Amino acid sequence: MVLEEDFLAGDVCSPDKAWEWRTTYSKRCTCIENSRLERILKASEITEEFKKLGFGNFRTEGKNPIIHEAKEAAHEYYTEFDHIRGNRQNSIALLGQPGSGKTHLLMAVSNNLMQKKKLPVLYFPYVEGFNDLKDDFTAIEKKLKRMKEVEVLFIDDLFKPVSKVVNGVRIKVPRATEWQIEQMYAVLNYRYLNHKPILVSSELTVDELADVDEALGTRIYQMCKDFTVLIQGDRKELNHRLED
Repeated sequence: MVLEEDFLAGDVCSPDKAWEWRTTYSKRCTCIENSRLERILKASEITEEFKKLGFGNFRTEGKNPIIHEAKEAAHEYYTEFDHIRGNRQNSIALLGQPGSGKTHLLMAVSNNLMQKKKLPVLYFPYVEGFNDLKDDFTAIEKKLKRMKEVEVLFIDDLFKPVSKVVNGVRIKVPRATEWQIEQMYAVLNYRYLNHKPILVSSELTVDELADVDEALGTRIYQMCKDFTVLIQGDRKELNHRLED
């Protein structure tokens, strides 16, 4: 560590020249990295409560095996991230049962990417995110640009369905207006073409995502197919909110 005036006066060398100096060289102060991390965390739009979510506090004891599989997939994705981030298949999707921990696990991935790898992540909760955009049209262009270009985009509860009765039968109907589909397609297609990772949670299956929009759904599948887990079964076993 050296004084700034010494560095500017040429009394030390830069790190790439350190071999010439052997013992005297400059390096970036840790306070710079801490400041950068603070900016990354603030820009993520992740709440303070969600910033506490990690792999260590995700419970699997006594859980259905598919919950174990989801955790293993999320952890493996984080472990392999540096090797796959530039590939077409560089993303992860956790699909299916509400309350099964999909958001927790993808938030754990997000927090680790930010805190340990210093990578910017943007959190976009589908329903609330589009409600905010609808209420402030002046923010749309800026927000969509960030969603396209941020290093990692986490889309939570994509096309979250509502329950409706049709001809006496209760079915799930995805929340997906034509405008919402257009905006999501623009974002995901940009990321697809530029090999930029996405983290996706949804109650819908891959086929149901493709039914909403086939071009969009198949892009998600292609990006996430190496790390896709579908959580289905008895809701009393899978939804942690129904425990006890």
